[in-house]
Amino acid sequence: MITNFNANKVYLSKGMISERYLDATKRLLSALHRNKIEWGILPNTSSPYHIWARDYMPVQVSKDKFVRFNYDPDYLRDFPKYKPDTSSILKELGIKIIDTNIVLDGGNVISCGDKVIMTDKIFRENPHYDRTMLIDTLGQLLEARPILIPEDEYDEYGHSDGMVRYIGENRVLLNNYCDFDKTLHKKLLAALRPHFDITELHYDAYTNWSWAYINFLQIGQHIFVPMLEDKLAETAFRQITEVYSQCECHQIWDYDNIVREGGALNCSTWNILTEMLEKEKKEKLQNII
Repeated sequence: MITNFNANKVYLSKGMISERYLDATKRLLSALHRNKIEWGILPNTSSPYHIWARDYMPVQVSKDKFVRFNYDPDYLRDFPKYKPDTSSILKELGIKIIDTNIVLDGGNVISCGDKVIMTDKIFRENPHYDRTMLIDTLGQLLEARPILIPEDEYDEYGHSDGMVRYIGENRVLLNNYCDFDKTLHKKLLAALRPHFDITELHYDAYTNWSWAYINFLQIGQHIFVPMLEDKLAETAFRQITEVYSQCECHQIWDYDNIVREGGALNCSTWNILTEMLEKEKKEKLQNII
């Protein structure tokens, strides 16, 4: 699978430019510009309810393979306004996809190359599938081995991107469950240890937003960490910087309003590997000549 280390372009929804999120968006776009990272706005996403780009956009498996899952999470059954028309978005972007009826949010997909981490919420959301068949089908679609972890019962979304992230070279970073949920911590270690070397965040404290820091955005060798008015912010940033010593880490402040809505930087973006960048540069050069 394509990992965040391969990504070279990031998209945001147009809803992120709305007044409520504008300060955070300006800070992110400024950081992307300073670091010469290409970005774009997803078409047909002007509603402020469409900010969670990660969840409704397809999963990129390889350079030309995108898989669109059925974006029908249980927490949105009564809130259709949060679901954009992804077909119109993809048509304008010129992206062809493979469709599946499997219910799965992009925030529950952590690509680790030949493995992919997701929570066992997939079984609750796909009761029409035999469990073995579901895992086999996911493995075939994503061209990676699914590694299941128990979902956090206090997280209504059931996503893995607020729990664990890929460091590279078969290593993962685990959120600071050792500080506040010993039972879940033990289960997560049991699920991950057979497949990965584990590094853990550890704050000796807990706030309602500790999950948000690990929900950072990574594009290639750059990591953008959401910074909140929270006592753990600087500690979290320091530890993430130490873990990803091979990357440049950047602070993105004013993300509090977005986090209060239930997501952070990984949730509100969609990063991909695209060769269009080189094509666009050549076209610009030809126009100049």
